[in-house]
Amino acid sequence: MTILILEDEYPAAERLQRLLTQAAPTAQVLAVLDTVAGAVAWLTTHPAPALILSDIQLADGLSLDVFAQVVVRSPVIFTTAYDQYALQAFRANGIDYLLKPLKLPELQTALAKLSHWAGPGAGPNGLPAAQAQVPPPPSSLNLERLLDALPQPQRPFKTRFLVRQGENLLPLPTAEVAWFWSRRDTVTLATHDGRRFVVDYTLEQLDGLLDPSQFFRLNRQFVAQLPAVRRLVPHFGGKLLVELHPAPTDEIIVSKEKASAVKSWLEG
Repeated sequence: MTILILEDEYPAAERLQRLLTQAAPTAQVLAVLDTVAGAVAWLTTHPAPALILSDIQLADGLSLDVFAQVVVRSPVIFTTAYDQYALQAFRANGIDYLLKPLKLPELQTALAKLSHWAGPGAGPNGLPAAQAQVPPPPSSLNLERLLDALPQPQRPFKTRFLVRQGENLLPLPTAEVAWFWSRRDTVTLATHDGRRFVVDYTLEQLDGLLDPSQFFRLNRQFVAQLPAVRRLVPHFGGKLLVELHPAPTDEIIVSKEKASAVKSWLEG
């Protein structure tokens, strides 16, 4: 089986190739490309591979731009960091989506789906013989649906806050924020070194401004940045007690329903 990899992060590409040696020892990686332009050029000058493994975000744009510019005659498995709930709608459409960091069992399952898709009449590249020269019907439909359903590009996440100190306004880098606390319609920002400032944002507004890989809405009152979390303590009823630094005056309890999401965020 021949494979083309589209991935702009070197460690991720290396990990994917290591997993492939375990999941499909006879597979041949034809190329690892990190740009939309490079992928378009390669696909227009080479025979279709049996499979394309593609990240969503490449160095110069979305990999979906590749499929808008060239006819793709190969099934595609996307490897992505997009939220898993947004991807569930696509799992039944014949193209798989693996969340980073990739795990061997998930890759094996995806490759098994590929073998079922190809079937016993597969051609020399692992594609169905009857489809080896034409695009597989599911691909273009699924890609159009994916283009419609993916989140639209957002402005960059907030990198600083303007906070008041006496009569002065000071720029405070977001990296210095430990947590936000909402109480009685007032939101307080605490820094890692213990300073506190009132900010003119609600937690709902902050949800759309902060990088979700670094900040998490723990409950209705608290949003914390990753380095501020010291430990999780099991609480009754499947809840979690979160200890932050600097320590706020209120206990921070995460609901049972949200506990697994907090753990996943901390694990990255």
